[in-house]
Amino acid sequence: MKKAVIVGERQARLVDAPDPQPKENWVVVKVHAAPMCTEYKAFAAGTKNKYLGHEAAGEVVAVAQPGRVKVGDRVVVMPIYPCGKCALCVAGDYIHCESPYDVTTFIGSREGTATYAQYLLKADWLLPAIPDSVSYERASLACCGLGPSFGAFDAMHLDAFDTVLITGLGPVGLGAIVNARFRAAQVIAVESLPYRVQRAQQMGVEHVLDPRDESIVAKIKEWTNGRGVDCALDCSGNVQAERLCIDATRRKGQVAFVGECNNDLAIRISPDMIRKGLTLIGSWHYNLSLFPQIMQVIQHSPLVDRLISHVLPMSEIQQAFELSASRQTAKVILDPWR
Repeated sequence: MKKAVIVGERQARLVDAPDPQPKENWVVVKVHAAPMCTEYKAFAAGTKNKYLGHEAAGEVVAVAQPGRVKVGDRVVVMPIYPCGKCALCVAGDYIHCESPYDVTTFIGSREGTATYAQYLLKADWLLPAIPDSVSYERASLACCGLGPSFGAFDAMHLDAFDTVLITGLGPVGLGAIVNARFRAAQVIAVESLPYRVQRAQQMGVEHVLDPRDESIVAKIKEWTNGRGVDCALDCSGNVQAERLCIDATRRKGQVAFVGECNNDLAIRISPDMIRKGLTLIGSWHYNLSLFPQIMQVIQHSPLVDRLISHVLPMSEIQQAFELSASRQTAKVILDPWR
C-alpha cells in the first residue's frame, strides 16, 4: 500500500508499506477519506514521522473472525488504540483509556496505525457504521472536525437559550460553530486570520471579534446585557484566549477547553472559581454512545459542507501539507486512492 510520511522540514512524500493483516478483532479498513489535523506542525518543524494521522472513514475489507463488523461495512475510524476492557472504555469514554494497546507488541510493528494511508488496522468496536446517505468525506468529520466541540457542548448542555463564545476558528473552531448553531445557540467568535473570519461569517456568525481588540471583554458583555456569555469554548490552545473565555463568561457559567496547550494558565481560585462560580471542563472527544447524535448533525446541518474546504489526492501530499500549514483552510481531507 501507499502511505504519506514526513521526511524533513516542509518535506513530505508517499512511500510503500506492507498491507496490514487482520488479527483477532482487529480488522482491515480501506481508507476513503483521511482528514488532516495537527500533523502540519510536524511538517513545518521538520519532525520526521512515518505514521501520520488519527482519523478516517472507510470500508472494512478483511476480518480475522466474526465480530461487530463485516467485509463491506462503511465505517468511521475512531482515534487511538484503547484497551476496550477498562471501566472508561466500557463506559464509552475510551479516549481517556489509561491502558492502551502496545500496538507494536500486538501486531509486530506500527504499520497499519497511520490514517494517511490506503489501509489501516482498528479494533471492530471502534468502527461505528456510516449511514447509507452519508459520504465518506462527511462521515470523517465525526472525528476531529466535529468531535471535540460536540463532546464539550454535550458536557455543558448547550442549547437555544445560551450564548456561547468560541475562541480560535481553525477546523476545530469552525466545527464548533456547526455544532453550536445546530443546537440553536447564539455564537460570538474570536479570530484574527481574515480567511477564518470570513468562513465564520459565511456560517452565519454575526459577531467575530479580533483577539487583539483591547475592549473585547466589554464588547462581549455589551452584547450579552452586561452579564457575559453563558458558555465558552477555547479551540485555540492559546493562554490569552483561555483567559478571555474565563473573563467573558457570566457568573455560574461554564468554560470548556479543547485546544491542546502545554503552557500555564493562571486560574485564580477565589475570583474565578469560588466567587464567580465557574465550571471549567477539559474535553478531548465525545462518549462513543453519542455517535448517532453527531451523525445527525452531519446528516442535517446545512453548514457541514462549509467545514470541508479541500478534498485532495494523497498523491499531492506535499501540496496538501503546504496548504494546511498556511492556515488558509477549513478541514482538508485526503483521498488515498488518487
